[in-house]
Amino acid sequence: VLERFGCRVDIASNGRDAVRLWQERSYHLILMDCQMPLLDGFEATREIRRLEAEAERPRIPIIAMTANVLEGDRLRCLQTGMDDFLPKPVQLDHLRQTLMQW
Repeated sequence: VLERFGCRVDIASNGRDAVRLWQERSYHLILMDCQMPLLDGFEATREIRRLEAEAERPRIPIIAMTANVLEGDRLRCLQTGMDDFLPKPVQLDHLRQTLMQW
């Protein structure tokens, strides 16, 4: 779907890979699944934010993707350092609008 929107996409199979890819490459945005093995999306986001501050890198937008859609879940994502929130299943119009916003 993202490629149909004209995006170039890398896929991380776990949170550690997400952090590693962010360290190795340049991205405009990260779509972060909250439930990933090894390092969940919350831990991966905290690590990326820590490394950004340490290296004085610009803040990359991180968009949470989760099936947990209660207001408390959204707040947890934002408090962790994520910038926005997409509930699953993702609605294509909402995804497109969020990508355009960021």
